[in-house]
Amino acid sequence: MSAPDHHGGSTMAGLVDFSVVICAYTEDRWEDILAAVASVRAQSLTALETLLVVDHNASLLDRLAKEYKETEGVRVLANAGPRGLSAGRNTGIAASSGEIIAFLDDDAVAERDWLHHFAEGYADPKVFAVGGRTMPIWESRRRPAWFPEEFDWVVGCTYKGLPEGRVRVRNVLGGNASFRRTAFEAAGGFATGIGRDGDKRPLGGEETELCIRLTRARPDAILLIDDRAVIHHRVPAARERFHYFRTRTYAEGLSKALVARSVGTQKGLESERRYATRVLPAGVGRGLRDALLARPGGAGRAGAIVAGVATAAGGYVLGSVRARRGGATFSVVEIEKDVDGEERSAA
Repeated sequence: MSAPDHHGGSTMAGLVDFSVVICAYTEDRWEDILAAVASVRAQSLTALETLLVVDHNASLLDRLAKEYKETEGVRVLANAGPRGLSAGRNTGIAASSGEIIAFLDDDAVAERDWLHHFAEGYADPKVFAVGGRTMPIWESRRRPAWFPEEFDWVVGCTYKGLPEGRVRVRNVLGGNASFRRTAFEAAGGFATGIGRDGDKRPLGGEETELCIRLTRARPDAILLIDDRAVIHHRVPAARERFHYFRTRTYAEGLSKALVARSVGTQKGLESERRYATRVLPAGVGRGLRDALLARPGGAGRAGAIVAGVATAAGGYVLGSVRARRGGATFSVVEIEKDVDGEERSAA
């Protein structure tokens, strides 16, 4: 075991420089954004810098710039690319200085040893990405009885069926993830045209597409999830409702069609096949069993799983048709680094 360093972590952890990127787009999350930044500044392994990237919102940009004007280690930047989460992340990557770039959602807070656990994974030079576990904070104070844990990805959280511990995975989940800078040098940045775009349909999949593209560019690359690297993600009341559940699963189908178009269906749907054929049937079985035992929400959870599969499949079919007709486009950018350390753009 390594001797502890001045950060309270291992010697190896102390040798890793982290830049943390938080993308924001709305003043409605003001308190959440401040809490996210505070959680980074309270890490046991001190980050080199925190980069707040604002997505085409001049009022929020100005307000955050004033808030952190005199705060050392926090920089506020405007998204230098098109509207959306992917371009915002690319802006943060380009402006960062750390060897490792970590991403935290603007409505989440990281536990104190979040970066420390990420750093441990990079002791192996073949590790190019490390993700963590994301836990929901339900606005209603409790999980809705009908909401299946197998679908926690709908609200941006770790879902039942993912492997536990520190394990090798196909892709990390973008709201709680980190990458070596060399990963972006090898594969480019996040693809624009995939993923979130402000308040529009809640698409996703940009981190999946990137991770698959990375392992194609670097077949020796190892990607890990370490479930000790925990963040807590706020789930607003609107996302606890079945309407959002249905909308998000449909959007995920659309997203997976784009991912499959980029990297092929074999890789693009590799993990999803296991999820659909093993994890979800088991979830339906548990729900039906609970219903028979008169436990709250059992029938609802079983029904939600079936509905989620159906709407995701519908989205995938429509997305595939659109992709074949050329109605859906996306592009991969190269990350350009400014040696002066000023704000840099992704071109």
